[in-house]
Amino acid sequence: EVQLVESGGGLVQPGGSLRLSCVASGFTFGIYDMGWVRQVPGKGPERIAAIISGGDSTWLADSVKGRFAISRDNAKNMLYLQMNNLKPEDTAVYHCATMDDAHKGQGTQVTVSS
Repeated sequence: EVQLVESGGGLVQPGGSLRLSCVASGFTFGIYDMGWVRQVPGKGPERIAAIISGGDSTWLADSVKGRFAISRDNAKNMLYLQMNNLKPEDTAVYHCATMDDAHKGQGTQVTVSS
């Protein structure tokens, strides 16, 4: 059974940091391009970060560029999202997903508020 399980979300003040983690199982994680997608109720999903299977090339949406970083550890089947200088508009449910959208986790809530 394919599983993607996110963790690390929470409530943080503006300007704060969080590190999201995603553990993958049930498929060959190391051959998949992966990404993070966030969703706010009433809005469509926003893909904000992507990383190729080998981990040596990444992409970040303009909305998070310079503040977020995506990384992975294929030996541990782990995907990460380091989020710095968080803003209230970053409040969303964050999902890890395969780039082909075949698999997506349940998500972890990030709330940025003072």
